[in-house]
Amino acid sequence: MAYVMIDGNKYEKELIDMARAHTTGRGEGRISRDEAMDLINSAQDGHRVTDTEMSTLHYIRDNFDFTDAAATWFDNEISKW
Repeated sequence: MAYVMIDGNKYEKELIDMARAHTTGRGEGRISRDEAMDLINSAQDGHRVTDTEMSTLHYIRDNFDFTDAAATWFDNEISKW
């Protein structure tokens, strides 16, 4: 598992890279509902969502733009953990 340090906090690099890829290049620069699902599915790849994965998801939510539908869905999903 690779990690990246941002402002002294450790985050999962794969999730950060996915969020960056979803918000650059083609499209409107916001994470869609399908892309939010990709992020959640990637975080759930193991037996449980680790503390680092959860911190990374919160970081992504706070620092990347989401469509309204994606934001609502994403917030609902991470509130379950």
